[in-house]
Amino acid sequence: MAPSPAGAHAQAAARPQAHVPSPPDERAAWLVAIALGTLGALALVAVLTGLVGGNARPAPAASPPPVPLAAALPAPGGAVSASPPGARHVGVIVGRPTAAQQSADARRFESQPAALIAARWMEGFYPIYGTAQETFAVNWLLLASIHEQESAFSTAPGTYRGLNFAHCCGGPMQFNVTNGPPSTWQLVNDSYIYGRRPAAYGHMTATHPSIYDDFDSIMAAAHLLSADGAEYRLDGSAWMAAYDYYGHDLTGVTYADQVLARAIGWSQHGFCFDCGVRPGLMEAVHAAYGAPVMRSLLSAAAARSNRPRPPGAGPTHGVGPTHGARATRGAGPTHGARATRGSCRAGAACR
Repeated sequence: MAPSPAGAHAQAAARPQAHVPSPPDERAAWLVAIALGTLGALALVAVLTGLVGGNARPAPAASPPPVPLAAALPAPGGAVSASPPGARHVGVIVGRPTAAQQSADARRFESQPAALIAARWMEGFYPIYGTAQETFAVNWLLLASIHEQESAFSTAPGTYRGLNFAHCCGGPMQFNVTNGPPSTWQLVNDSYIYGRRPAAYGHMTATHPSIYDDFDSIMAAAHLLSADGAEYRLDGSAWMAAYDYYGHDLTGVTYADQVLARAIGWSQHGFCFDCGVRPGLMEAVHAAYGAPVMRSLLSAAAARSNRPRPPGAGPTHGVGPTHGARATRGAGPTHGARATRGSCRAGAACR
């Protein structure tokens, strides 16, 4: 007997629906779609604003300190005293390179090989130059020029380890650590305490003072230049300070000529760490400051050669003081730090 319609309906409702799939839940799909749309919108905004992709902006490069003043071309016959060391003013510090060191430096100064230096490398020195200028009132271009002359902006081999070929000097500004006692470095190694140390720079040592620390060494060099009469002006006083920095001999004249000519060129045309010294500036600086001192040195050497020598006296060398002579000095640099001269360069001279 066939079931009634009501019974059939009841039996269908009672059977399990095992083979009939349930409708899917669409909420998960909507959530995924919304999330993907949000991420796409954020990515589009990032690209359009330059946060990612080719429009990303690098960190701004550091700039050199402002130039205090543009130096004029020196006129011939500049006022530079060729008097004996210590006769100009209290605190004069004069280097004493040997004849062999003078000869090695003379050859290097003639060639002046160009150093390949990266801009990023130089940026680490700019805050230090600025602090040294502000602290010791010395034109940072003169200081930077000596840095280039001594160690090619700290790129010379061995700048940050050991001593130079003469086993006396080291570091970016090539301070003597073996003369004395006390050595030149011992007498000015506290110069860093007078300025604010940058938070970060190229070569910071774990302990201070250190001849290998950029800040400690450059601050000490600025201190010495200040003691020798250097100021903001790139004139005869700056030339004489550079001459004292090297030593009173013919090679020292070339050293001071190159250092000042380079600094003057930077003041006129902008700081250029990979540019050579302009020949015209070299000639002008030498005519104004170097030539009179050179004539005085040659006259003194001629007078010594014509002077009767005692029997058994050994030969003399060069046109400058002999090895082992102590620097003539007065009260020393300002700020209470005493000093003698004893700077030398990596692979070249020891003063």
